[in-house]
Amino acid sequence: MTSVGLQITDQLCFETWEQAGRRLSGFVDSSTWCLGDWLVYGKRHFPDRYQRAIRSAGLQYQTLRNYAWVARRFPLERRRSRLSFQHHAEVASLPVEEQDWWLDQTEQETWTTKQLRNRIREEQVEPAKREKPQDNVVAAAIARLPIASSHLPSWRRAAAHTGIDFDDWVLLALDRAAEQTFDRTTAIPA
Repeated sequence: MTSVGLQITDQLCFETWEQAGRRLSGFVDSSTWCLGDWLVYGKRHFPDRYQRAIRSAGLQYQTLRNYAWVARRFPLERRRSRLSFQHHAEVASLPVEEQDWWLDQTEQETWTTKQLRNRIREEQVEPAKREKPQDNVVAAAIARLPIASSHLPSWRRAAAHTGIDFDDWVLLALDRAAEQTFDRTTAIPA
């Protein structure tokens, strides 16, 4: 392995090649979690130099913010090693009880990220399929906020630009706004 790619010998058998793919996939998922944890730690311990470190990482700012956001939503003890970072990202905007329920289902059914996303969407269309915590009644009401249609095109473009599903992007934006509000209010001396 080099900084620009993987050098593979011509004599590699299928089984070894397949195993390498599994290991590389694990590195990618692990590095995503590690970057998220690194950012969370940096923001907490080095707030004055945090932005400089993010730039030095050489990755897109929004991508790193997404990693940190998911890492904050899932402390180490709640992460499922059998599921990918993307599985966790799919449910990160949900309340903790909902996250756990969906991740349990994903592990039991061995759903891909796409299957998990589709099941969540189906559930939003047919919410009577299973019993939900009382908090979801409030969440459903918030989902029906009246919004001027002039906002939607730029919001959809922003979601597409970041590569995040529109509904997930809206929830992420709201979660970040709430987080920033609390960050600002705790930074003000009493």
